Amino acid sequence: MAFAEQRSALYDAMFTHTVDLPFASTGTPAALREAFAELCEPLRPHAGDDDLETFAETFWSGLHGLLTLMRNGRLRHEEHERRLELLVGRFSR
Repeated sequence: MAFAEQRSALYDAMFTHTVDLPFASTGTPAALREAFAELCEPLRPHAGDDDLETFAETFWSGLHGLLTLMRNGRLRHEEHERRLELLVGRFSR
């Protein structure tokens, strides 16, 4: 959240603007695959029988969805930390 607030244009360039890069495919550049692997590894112990990449994509989507909705005034700012606790808590069971 702090990164998105302090560097909003960079956050948007990284995560919300349309790009011509292939994601989640055999054509995904190595650097992007490596970055996604960094997200996957700490989630591995919590994925259980779920496909690790699908589990990580869902968690990642949840984080960005919460942040995007809050930044656009659709969620109560004062409840952000609680929403993060709920999301992380559900994924770390």
